[in-house]
Amino acid sequence: MPSPRAIPSATSRCDCGLNRSAVGHRQVLTLTDEHAAHHAVCPLLNSTEGRSAA
Repeated sequence: MPSPRAIPSATSRCDCGLNRSAVGHRQVLTLTDEHAAHHAVCPLLNSTEGRSAA
């Protein structure tokens, strides 16, 4: 169980090269939101090249 005084940290990495990290409660929450938003617009993850229509 983490200590109540533990300072959270997180890293966000994407295959497109976007790499970010955060330390602290608010910064980790912000990074989590930014990571989810990036997933929606990442050109590497959302490329339609080579995909066929369903």
